[in-house]
Amino acid sequence: MSGKMIVDERKLHQERYEEILEKLKQDQYAQFLGIRLLELGEGTATAELTVAPHMLNAHGTAHGAVIFSLADFVFAAACNSYGKTSVALSMNIGFLAAGFNGNRLVATATEEKKNNRTAWYRIRVESENELIATLDALAYRKNEYFVSVGEQEGK
Repeated sequence: MSGKMIVDERKLHQERYEEILEKLKQDQYAQFLGIRLLELGEGTATAELTVAPHMLNAHGTAHGAVIFSLADFVFAAACNSYGKTSVALSMNIGFLAAGFNGNRLVATATEEKKNNRTAWYRIRVESENELIATLDALAYRKNEYFVSVGEQEGK
């Protein structure tokens, strides 16, 4: 035996859901921006942000950094939704339309593929039924879990 622990991540997500959710809600930058996590599933997440005047660029539209931050937050939530510490390796964003003051931006991350070390996600940012941006993101999945996995061993 290698002594390597096998973790049923779907079961871990279900059993430790509240703990995982609370950890993700502790993101200080997301709180600062007013991002609200609406849904968290196995490899998925949805969050929203209302564009405020201080989030506008010189042209009076939502700053790209604000849109990217919302997309990055749902990416982080989705890839950490199994309780395994995951971080970004690469992200590629396409800005397709402008957001405006007062707009409610909604971002949704969907897991396309994952293995023990990496995971691939597609993120959509929408407002008023219009696609604002898309983001493709690759996560690195570290060895450690940020929730207890002791009783998962061997299952």
